[in-house]
Amino acid sequence: MILEPLPPGQDIPAPVLTELTALYVSNREFFALSGDFPDPDDIRPEQVAAALAEDLAHPDAQVLLARSQGRLVGVAATLARHPDPADPDPWIGLLMVDAGEHGRGFGRRMAQRIEDDFRTAGRDAVRLAVLDNNPKGLAFWTALGYERIAHRPDRALGRPCAVLRKVLRTPRRAARIAVVDPEGSVFLFRYDNPEVGIHWALPGGGLEPDETPREGALRELREETGWSDLEPGPLLCTWEHDFTRADIAVRQHEHIYVTRGPHREPAVAHLAAAHAEEGILTWRWWSRRELAEEAEPVWPPGLVRLLDEWEA
Repeated sequence: MILEPLPPGQDIPAPVLTELTALYVSNREFFALSGDFPDPDDIRPEQVAAALAEDLAHPDAQVLLARSQGRLVGVAATLARHPDPADPDPWIGLLMVDAGEHGRGFGRRMAQRIEDDFRTAGRDAVRLAVLDNNPKGLAFWTALGYERIAHRPDRALGRPCAVLRKVLRTPRRAARIAVVDPEGSVFLFRYDNPEVGIHWALPGGGLEPDETPREGALRELREETGWSDLEPGPLLCTWEHDFTRADIAVRQHEHIYVTRGPHREPAVAHLAAAHAEEGILTWRWWSRRELAEEAEPVWPPGLVRLLDEWEA
């Protein structure tokens, strides 16, 4: 799928307008509840052209066409800066997929591409509004991580809307190692993170450029514990989670390995400063029973089950 912008200040070419009109007509259910057109059963090319011209008239607006194998499958309208100076975020004003293509992931991919472009431009969040009478739209956007932050009428027609916002997190690759001692206990650090709070996690961290997950897991283990005599064993799992690192909202994708090792303490003499910088408060070895009963969060979730399956 590719996204291509409609040039501002120009008439929409007739073949493109024909495609757009067909796409709008296919979404009769949405336009019946939105009231954007006088008759949702009779949407005409000149009405579609007028609606898009209004979007393109704003200097910070962009209309994007989504194509798959040359066929128009979706349209989106974005606004880099909201007219309200108190609103710091860009907006997605419209995202619509041809009704015949619903369920194929085009809408999700369009949203991700738009978010990536805003993130590349240095924006740290994006907003949109969903009509109160559009539960399908609300379900779609909340499934993509958008959260309701306000409720107010829209600027165009005064329709009641939920305002949603999503933090545009920076992707980060990371790797960790579960070190299991001869009795089956596992070594964990206790962290304090400004976004997610207190939690326990395995030794590890972010990967260097061009570093493989196995290489990064081994390097991080050495840097955080001083243990240089272990090697990553098999891959235990992968998972993603959100947190804040150095005041940056991050979505971290982790490879987690497992290996056997002796029961010992980290070589603490040269690690205190590094631990403080990473928010590491302390460490300990945990038995499986203790882990299963621990009230504070343990990352990755289900670590006891994963370790039991690995040993089995």
